[in-house]
Amino acid sequence: MVKTSIEYAGELHCIATHGPSGVRIETDAPLDNQGRGESFSPTDLVGTALGTCMATIMGIVARRLNLDLEGMKIEIQKEMTTTAPRRIARLSTEIWFPIPVSADPDKVLEKAALTCPVQYCLHPEIEKPVVFHYACK
Repeated sequence: MVKTSIEYAGELHCIATHGPSGVRIETDAPLDNQGRGESFSPTDLVGTALGTCMATIMGIVARRLNLDLEGMKIEIQKEMTTTAPRRIARLSTEIWFPIPVSADPDKVLEKAALTCPVQYCLHPEIEKPVVFHYACK
């Protein structure tokens, strides 16, 4: 079990502290929802959680396959609904592997990304398309 402590700092700004490490992150409401957009919004962190979870799970699988994913890039594009209730409508993901497709012919890394724990936690109505790019070698 991991504890996170959150302090509301006012002006739609929060500070979250990770219990085990003491690392802090800050959030701010986005510009389109009364905030200043000075940091990640809470829903930005959902997209961030998805991308970092995919990277972590693929990293675990890559270790097992003796593949080096250092330098892999992931971009998440978050889109919110335009009607109430305000929620995430779509999390589009692009992943750039530093390895050629021939290094993983069975697409084990892709399967790992698509089955990371955060994927299973997201509401089924959220669209979650993923595009994979491989290095040319």
